[in-house]
Amino acid sequence: MIEAPPVLTLRRDFERPDPELLAALEAVSTSYVADALGGRGAMDYRIKPLPDAGSPHPAFFGTALTCACGPADNLAVIAALSLAQPGDVIVASTDACVVTALIGDRIMGMARNAGVRALVTDGLLRDVEGINAVGLPVFSRGVSPNSPACNGPGSVGLPITLGGVAVASGDVIVGDREGVVVIPRTGLASVVALLPSIREAETALEARIADGLARPELLSELYQAGKVQEVDEAARPLHVAD
Repeated sequence: MIEAPPVLTLRRDFERPDPELLAALEAVSTSYVADALGGRGAMDYRIKPLPDAGSPHPAFFGTALTCACGPADNLAVIAALSLAQPGDVIVASTDACVVTALIGDRIMGMARNAGVRALVTDGLLRDVEGINAVGLPVFSRGVSPNSPACNGPGSVGLPITLGGVAVASGDVIVGDREGVVVIPRTGLASVVALLPSIREAETALEARIADGLARPELLSELYQAGKVQEVDEAARPLHVAD
């Protein structure tokens, strides 16, 4: 038999990232961040900004403040507002619930007043026009006018999984129109160290494309390494009917 859990479980004492390292993510695209993470780290592709969300460029970065809300309930998000520090990103897991919205414009207005930088959820939102007027980036799976309960159970500050990616409070969240990427707090220094070389390589390739480059060099390199085999028409395997 499972005992009834507490209505709320809160953790306040998580470690936050170095502010100087965090500041190095200003105006860095999620693509660059994912490259620095070995081509991974992005949440489910369906988690995207609202249309016309606040500004023409709904990009953000900040420190994760995690919430486990469970389906159709937003008590943990409301509790997170009392723990949030300026620059935090509320990351709210709903178990991908698409029955009701998680939050609307009033909660986002309070989040803005608390200094929250953005909100990311694997659930739905409501009050689109009001949220856009608040002006904070909000990323979700979609929109529904259905409203949630506020009963719990829920948690704030504990590890969650959202959009297929593990997130702990104190990790770094980066978002733009392409999606949301999670940088583990302990890996932030490595990501920041790699960004200049990634930017340099991208800029150099863009310049070569502008000069007329038409084909990637990878195929030529594979030929030179003897890793490509060409066959003629006669060598094609025959199709055997069932």
